[in-house]
Amino acid sequence: MPNEKRPSFSGHITADDVAAEAGVSRWTVNRAFRKEASISPKSLEKVRIAAERLGYVPDLRAASLASDRTNLVALLIDDFANPHKLVMMERLTRILRRAGWDILLVNTIDRDDTGNALANASQRRVDAVILIGIQFDDDVLDAALHARRFRKLIIFARTSRNPNTISIAVDDVSAMTEIANYVHERGYRRPLFLAGPRTASAHLLRQETFVDYWRQHFDSEPETVAVTAYDPALGAAIVEQTLSGRLEPEMPDILVCENDALAIGAIDAIRHSLKLRIPEDIAVIGFDDVPEAASANYRLTTYRQPLTEMTQYLVHVLGEKDDRDFNRIFCGELVERDSA
Repeated sequence: MPNEKRPSFSGHITADDVAAEAGVSRWTVNRAFRKEASISPKSLEKVRIAAERLGYVPDLRAASLASDRTNLVALLIDDFANPHKLVMMERLTRILRRAGWDILLVNTIDRDDTGNALANASQRRVDAVILIGIQFDDDVLDAALHARRFRKLIIFARTSRNPNTISIAVDDVSAMTEIANYVHERGYRRPLFLAGPRTASAHLLRQETFVDYWRQHFDSEPETVAVTAYDPALGAAIVEQTLSGRLEPEMPDILVCENDALAIGAIDAIRHSLKLRIPEDIAVIGFDDVPEAASANYRLTTYRQPLTEMTQYLVHVLGEKDDRDFNRIFCGELVERDSA
């Protein structure tokens, strides 16, 4: 209403101001902004209208101090050269926010930075810390668990041997066994496995699974090579370095890559540096199904992780108060395209 007189306040709008405007108690205002609190629809509507009219924003930090939960999680992420990290970050932040969780996003640079970030997360009273990356090992996890003030330390998209963490990940053994079967059944016999960095605690089981499969079925050791980060440029460089100068009988007939970042780099090297065809000369298979995998440039055969299902389970874990075993692995699906 144009002529409606608005109350005049000097300074910060408080819950008492909203209570006076709505004609309710201060405690009713507090309940109105508390998740799952008991309040009648009529009172809730009164508070909503008054808060909107006054421009009131609740003090979430003060509310968290009055309860045992903050509904804030710290998301520690590294390795942004890997495009799958951006896919995971989008899925996690979207689903977590929709479920009522706020996110403190931290880009960790190296192992020491990860330790500092975990310590800072403890000081900010987050309910949980979610780790997505490669820059953490047993020492970092143990230090965080010893000093922590958060309830749960969750390793997302990797499995951890640390008994005090929660792992939510794809079933690497099942997934890589399916990939190895695919390679086997299509007649490839000279695979080269392109692996990423080896971490001491939370790691992938893809290389071990593929190598074991090949030993059991062919009584031979597949060739393997590794890079220090999941970076397409590093993948391209190691493939060019490893294969340059080889004669055709010495060439692998397929590259099995630990993830799509390495597979994309491998395809670039095979086509542009080695001047070979895919899949006619060398086939390539990846893991993750990043958006680029489906593009006309790559048409990458890969394994798709069920990120939505994994994130929905993460939301369930965050809402649980007890400390039972929440570790869980998920099965995805093999996506066949032109590269293999």
